[in-house]
Amino acid sequence: MELISHPELASLHPTGDHPERPDRIRALLEHFPGVAEAPEAGPDDLERCHEPDYVELIRSVAEPTWFDYDTVATSTSWRAARLASGAAMEAARTGGFALIRPPGHHALAARAMGFCLFNNVAVAARWAQAELGVGRVAVVDYDVHHGNGTQYLFAGDPSVLYASLHRWPFYPGTGGPDEQGETLVNVVLHPGAGDEELLAGFQAEVEPPLSRFAPDLLLVSAGFDAHLEDPISDTSVTEQGFRELSRRCAALAPRTAAVLEGGYNLATLPRLVEAALAGFEAET
Repeated sequence: MELISHPELASLHPTGDHPERPDRIRALLEHFPGVAEAPEAGPDDLERCHEPDYVELIRSVAEPTWFDYDTVATSTSWRAARLASGAAMEAARTGGFALIRPPGHHALAARAMGFCLFNNVAVAARWAQAELGVGRVAVVDYDVHHGNGTQYLFAGDPSVLYASLHRWPFYPGTGGPDEQGETLVNVVLHPGAGDEELLAGFQAEVEPPLSRFAPDLLLVSAGFDAHLEDPISDTSVTEQGFRELSRRCAALAPRTAAVLEGGYNLATLPRLVEAALAGFEAET
């Protein structure tokens, strides 16, 4: 599975001591040398998911701007966010893994939220449908937080199935057990949840509808903040859990790609990505 990133993501979009900071990509690029270089998404690519006025707002940021209590943009965030979405698009094209920041799954059509500016996985899904002729796309999100933005952007669209396994109740407060639909699956994880609960939820609640949906492309919002050593969650998933969950994802579609979301322990993030890669590649 090809790794896609860009060296500038290790310096663009500075966020100070924020958990989502350039050091995340720096640690990954040091661990995985020689990754493919991401292209930039264009405004037209972003506007398949985001309102034009909102895209222009991010482009025009010149001074540090806080969109909510934990989401900031600076003068270099426009390029960082375009590289992030561009890497996600390239991952969809090649079946690769986009190692990117800022993450995306909380971003709404006209609102930044939860560290996220543009919804990278949604941009990639719409790009694949428009430019690659992909019909049915599934998104499996195993970040510890519910991807409210991704759910919102695909609501009511029968060509995209969204399945999320996440801690609840937890930020952002959405994705409860009653939020279900023909192409919507929310699997609730409890405090302390580890590999057994995660994999059992996937087998019982995600695999059957995803198999029936029969996607042409499966995109994984690969967040690693459910890991037992992550600083911002209280779940206990291990490297083996991420490896096995990634393997099961790859078994359910003819093409699988992954897009980095959360994961904020710099010491563990590279090996968790490595574990997920081993799982994705086990089916190829």
